[in-house]
Amino acid sequence: MRRRPLLSFLLIALPLPGAAQPGVDRPQPRLPTEELYILTRDGRRHRFVVEMAVDPAQQMIGLMFRPSIGPDEGMLFDWGSPRESSMWMRNTLVSLDMLFIAADGRIHRIAERAVPLSLETISSRGPVRATLELAAGTVERLGIRVGDRVEHRIFNAAPAASGR
Repeated sequence: MRRRPLLSFLLIALPLPGAAQPGVDRPQPRLPTEELYILTRDGRRHRFVVEMAVDPAQQMIGLMFRPSIGPDEGMLFDWGSPRESSMWMRNTLVSLDMLFIAADGRIHRIAERAVPLSLETISSRGPVRATLELAAGTVERLGIRVGDRVEHRIFNAAPAASGR
């Protein structure tokens, strides 16, 4: 009979698999932001304010647990140098468009409307310098295509002070 109280104590003290952990199950603080522009083939230049995920801890959390993403907001994952990029939607509550960007700033691949909470891997299918996550539907709304150019300081094409 003495084992039951001890067993009950252990069950209360040990977290269950999949249980929420403090500090991980809620939106993380916003990261520093920078301007980024996408120049589409029709000559339009679209401005975004993106959070910069530059270290492994920031990149691991990404946009997890965010209840929404603004139409002109996103997150830029800077890998530092070209490499294969594999993303997933674990704990991501909103659908996203993912743009995989080569070192020269050209969009290498686009994955539209990634499924929230999915564990499916979304690959760049080749080396890229960065991955940009935007609200789902942005690619379609703005007519963004593979080959379009991303202007940002990491691609040696810092945004000009005045928009076109």
